[in-house]
Amino acid sequence: MLSAPPRMTAAELTSYLDHEFPQINRDGRRFIIEDTGPHSARLRMLYDERLLRPGGTISGPAMFELADLAMYAAVLAAIGPVPLAVTINLNINFMRKPARCDMIADCRLLKLGKALAVGEVALRSDGEEELAAHATATYSIPRKRQ
Repeated sequence: MLSAPPRMTAAELTSYLDHEFPQINRDGRRFIIEDTGPHSARLRMLYDERLLRPGGTISGPAMFELADLAMYAAVLAAIGPVPLAVTINLNINFMRKPARCDMIADCRLLKLGKALAVGEVALRSDGEEELAAHATATYSIPRKRQ
């Protein structure tokens, strides 16, 4: 089951989010969906000084937003455009100070059921191998109406 091809490509997801969720890029494009795969998604958060917190590091809320959006993208890529798929839990561990550059989120779904999806997100500074943060998330998938 976890090897099924995506139901939505990166381009289809981008178009869908631009239409249904335009506020995520309210001041210009901030997130790029680079790829979708079998129960996975890769996103890029474009670097901007507005993402910095005191101390010169990318803020926790910015990384949290990227992790949540990556999970949403992976879920939608797997199940198709279901607008009411929602986060019910997201835990994040901050592991090291990220560089002042774009941040990459690689999400993979660990379990995709009829009602819940569970996944993990690895966050890295662009060009770096070491994780800046690691998140686990659970999404609720609404029942199909008859």
